[in-house]
Amino acid sequence: MGDVVLPGGMHPNDVDRKRIERALEARARYRYVSPEVRGVEGGYRIESPCCSRNIDPAGGVIDIARLEYASGLQRWRLYRKDHARSEWRLFGEFGALAALLQMLNQDPDRIFWP
Repeated sequence: MGDVVLPGGMHPNDVDRKRIERALEARARYRYVSPEVRGVEGGYRIESPCCSRNIDPAGGVIDIARLEYASGLQRWRLYRKDHARSEWRLFGEFGALAALLQMLNQDPDRIFWP
């Protein structure tokens, strides 16, 4: 399925997608791969080749994170992929996209970049 783009500055939009792409360049893990940021309903999905081969032994593309803007709450939600169950799990809520991206980039417990 292709990227979803909604009118009127809602999410996803090209401005925030580019912000996310630029921010991912500063991540602490797997800096030698090129993650993709895709627009999905209400937000963005980040996927990347699986360099560690912990999730995909063949090194295929895996889901890293899902970012969703909850407009009613004016909060960003960050989801991690539970690969064993093939489902998204809420990791946390953030008041600003920058704070969410900082957490995602640092990933001290290797929750997002396995």
